[in-house]
Amino acid sequence: MSHTMEDVRRFVGADHGLSVVSFGRPDQSVHSTVVNAGVMEHPVTGEEVVALVVRGNTVKLRHWRRTPRASIVFRSGWFWVGVEGTTTIIGPDDPYDGFEPSAVPQLLRDVFTAAGGTHEDWDEYDRVMASERRAAVFIHPTRITGVGRR
Repeated sequence: MSHTMEDVRRFVGADHGLSVVSFGRPDQSVHSTVVNAGVMEHPVTGEEVVALVVRGNTVKLRHWRRTPRASIVFRSGWFWVGVEGTTTIIGPDDPYDGFEPSAVPQLLRDVFTAAGGTHEDWDEYDRVMASERRAAVFIHPTRITGVGRR
């Protein structure tokens, strides 16, 4: 059964964007962690991607700066869909050609809402994101796999 980004979008809604993202460490072990992620258009390329917000001092972000590849899995019950691909980063410490740095706060809001998030005080959200040097990470799908559809 072939899966598409529309399947991914359905799984995002099934469990509030909760997912497990993984990447290979230099020692060949695998690092996995739970994140909130969603599907949206990449702000420069327009490509449909999986997007998440990452705190600036995390192992994930340091890794993706060196090795831009990730795999992310969304699940609902016994069904799941996974996206594997290259990553790009846009944030206060990660400028991206064609993206205006002053637009990072709105981008982080857009990623957060794509993952199903809401906030009662966006100014406070922006302050926290800036103080934590948060960045948007985009997984560009090269392979989509899964079991079942939601």
